[in-house]
Amino acid sequence: MYIGRIVAVGMTQEGQSAAMYRVSSRSFPNREAVLNGEAVSIRPRAGFESDLMKSPYITYNCIRMAGRYAVVSNGSHTDPIAEKIAMGTSPRDAIALGLLAMDYEKDSYNTPRIVAVACLDGKIGFLGIIRHDALLVSEINLIPGQVWYLSTYEKNNISDQNTDPGFKSLNAEEACGHVIRGGVFAGFELPVTAAAAVSAGNKFQLAVETV
Repeated sequence: MYIGRIVAVGMTQEGQSAAMYRVSSRSFPNREAVLNGEAVSIRPRAGFESDLMKSPYITYNCIRMAGRYAVVSNGSHTDPIAEKIAMGTSPRDAIALGLLAMDYEKDSYNTPRIVAVACLDGKIGFLGIIRHDALLVSEINLIPGQVWYLSTYEKNNISDQNTDPGFKSLNAEEACGHVIRGGVFAGFELPVTAAAAVSAGNKFQLAVETV
């Protein structure tokens, strides 16, 4: 099944909070996730820079730190949401404001904007989506060994049906592998690249993986 780009938030079996992002793509598969300090960027791979002329939506920060929070998303709304949270806005309100301000992507698919937020304490997470027909934001009580996810297509509703109870990752590198080929994610087609933030002490550890 092809479900497009994916965000996920969850808790490891050891109680660490985690947020993950995966690019799955039919139109622009030649991309990679790149570490950039306390952020992760999605950009075209070397030799495919001309793709930037074809779509304004294929390069962006997919992860940004915001104090005790890690913000993960499928587009340029990552930055304003992270900045609002860093200024003291609650994650719920920052997600709602950021998604409402930027709206869904005005491409031929009306692609939704999706976002996940993880907190260092690992007890709660947030998911949000803006589609052409809805704006949804939910606070989620996290459970050890389980992740909740949203995608741009098919799985684009916040629901207990969109969970993976087999989250056994121990760190950010393993979380990247999980969202590419682990658990329920193994059944989703055309993975391209992934990024993850997993709490480690008083900060988030970041990792990337390209298929």
